[in-house]
Amino acid sequence: MILSSLYRKTITFILSLGVMFYLFFPLVTFAEETAAIENIKLANTRDDLLTYFDVKQAFTDKINQAVLNGVSTTFSFYITLYKTDDSWFDKKISNIEIKSTLKYNSLKKEFSILKPWKNEKPIVTQSFDEAKSLMTEIDNLKITALNQLVKGDKYQLRIKAKLDKVTLPLSLHTVLFFLSFWDFETNWYLINFTY
Repeated sequence: MILSSLYRKTITFILSLGVMFYLFFPLVTFAEETAAIENIKLANTRDDLLTYFDVKQAFTDKINQAVLNGVSTTFSFYITLYKTDDSWFDKKISNIEIKSTLKYNSLKKEFSILKPWKNEKPIVTQSFDEAKSLMTEIDNLKITALNQLVKGDKYQLRIKAKLDKVTLPLSLHTVLFFLSFWDFETNWYLINFTY
């Protein structure tokens, strides 16, 4: 009777410890590897307003492992331009969502990066570092035509990046349990400017 009670308490303690570790460990991992948008720049051509930026720390060890195992990886980027004033409501000028996809071919030992928003063929490289850089750098992205902006008015550019969820066959969900860590999303990054 005493042994049975002690056994139950020990099992309960071990299970509780395991659950606490499981819940705490992802928080530590994400706190150390927080993706962030950096190097945001605005530029213009004769006709259009453009933006440039990149995402830092987007590839964790788990995501690297998944890519090298052939799991297709897609980043979504959300870019919104608002006209701001002193009222409560900002006027939305432009709302853009673009995607970049990375796929590894283990037979050819090469990475393919597809950026449909650039209307170009997939970029192929054998360097994983170059592939990750191409995935996280946005350049020459048209936000809006300049004739949509008014000289002297104030505007705000909002940018966010997110890793798209992966859909796997049910048989792989238990094998690839690490995909539960497949979740990154940056905060909104804001740039205020006067045209």
